[in-house]
Amino acid sequence: MRVVGRKASRKQVRRTVLAGLAAVAAITVLAPVGAAPGEQPGYRRLVGLESTRTYSDDLAAALTSGDVRIAGRAALALGRTQDPRAAGFLDNATSAQDVPVRALAVYGYGLLAVRVPVPIAPIARALRDPAGAVRVAAVDAAWRAKAAGRLGSVALLRPLLTLLRTDPEPIVRARAATALSGWREGPDGIGIADELQRDFHQEHDPSVRWVEAWTLRRAYAVTTAPATVRAGLRDRDELVRIQFADLEGRRRDRDGSAWLTPLLHDPSWRVAEQASESLRLLRGEPRTEHLVAIPDGIVTPSPAPENTEAPLPRPTGLGPPRAPVADDARLDLPLLPTTSAAMDGPMPGPHPRVRIGTTAGTIVVRLYPEWAPLTVANFLNLVDRGYYDGLRWFRIVPDFVVQTGDPTNTGDGDAGYTIPAEENPLPQRAGVISMGLDYTSGAHPAPKRDSAGTQFYITLSPQLHLDRDFTVFGRVESGFATLGRLIETDHMTRVERLPDD
Repeated sequence: MRVVGRKASRKQVRRTVLAGLAAVAAITVLAPVGAAPGEQPGYRRLVGLESTRTYSDDLAAALTSGDVRIAGRAALALGRTQDPRAAGFLDNATSAQDVPVRALAVYGYGLLAVRVPVPIAPIARALRDPAGAVRVAAVDAAWRAKAAGRLGSVALLRPLLTLLRTDPEPIVRARAATALSGWREGPDGIGIADELQRDFHQEHDPSVRWVEAWTLRRAYAVTTAPATVRAGLRDRDELVRIQFADLEGRRRDRDGSAWLTPLLHDPSWRVAEQASESLRLLRGEPRTEHLVAIPDGIVTPSPAPENTEAPLPRPTGLGPPRAPVADDARLDLPLLPTTSAAMDGPMPGPHPRVRIGTTAGTIVVRLYPEWAPLTVANFLNLVDRGYYDGLRWFRIVPDFVVQTGDPTNTGDGDAGYTIPAEENPLPQRAGVISMGLDYTSGAHPAPKRDSAGTQFYITLSPQLHLDRDFTVFGRVESGFATLGRLIETDHMTRVERLPDD
């Protein structure tokens, strides 16, 4: 469902505004988002080039730096430029000695594959890399190459199935399951569904099983065996039950009502809401696009304890909101993904935190500037200006997202500028915070890169199909239950920064 983005009708106006702001940005920058002792040398230059989608010899030279931090960050920057001239440099770097450089080079190569007809051989080679961090990046790159229709991407299917069955690291197996959703079209679809179901019944790691359930739901609902569905609906893991409750609705089998109805009383409010939504589909009703009231019989989670930490003082004299530049970014956390877990979450160290007060309770999010420096800078500067105070949650979709950040409270407004996308390998699990995007018009709307502004969303359940396009820049640290109490008459009260943690 394409509901996390904003309408595309404002794009020309916003480009005009942004052009004017760019001239101002050369003279004046936003207030720094906070003191950052130990800033990573050279990162600011790389972020600046990346954010303007500027290929330069500086980036290529940084990729060969003896400092693994610089070389890895340059690989990510080159990929994010999506400039064809980066292809050869990234290809070479996929064979680098240092794991972080290889991992980020493979990930960057995947970003490049979205726009550039690159050979897939480096991706295929990386799927067999001994380092889990590199295999995670390679699975993401394979998924992107397949989605872009790159020549030869069909050859990546067998290695992905091998990783699903045999990889020793659960994170890699889970990523392989996610990527297999990209192969649902064509003659291999039934075979993939069978492989996923066999593995689902044999897999013991819960972090893999719910992803396999997500892939069956997202891509292979029609071909999933009834026995698998019944087992999934009774699974002890609420994330698994959510996926199969959705899958049952997608199958449009009216006999599924008998299996879904008991889930209306599931102890998990998310399972109960999804069961309610699937029953709507089986009755021939549309999905709920705007939650204006809690459905009858659904028990919302109990209020969580309010976060009462003393906030950081707000700066004064900041002026109106405008687009961030590299000088605003916090760059003290190095990107050194040496393991699969490091490609799956934040780097070690203190991170900025924000408390979102709402009429239903408080939510605290922890932000990841190492993966999304300008997105975090933009969010914190808006928080410091009180921009979000009082804004309504204008879109709440059960078992999907809650969305806000529009000063008009309609889904069509923002502050008049856009920020660059900062694609990263962090998956769209439940509770992640990401930026909304505009969409193209036409019969098959698609997210527009670099169209984010001030609107953001928080996921209510895993939405892994959004991984390829939307910038994850943090995750809910506490107060997730508050999300289950929100309806579209609720609003944010006061949004403020908390001490790093």
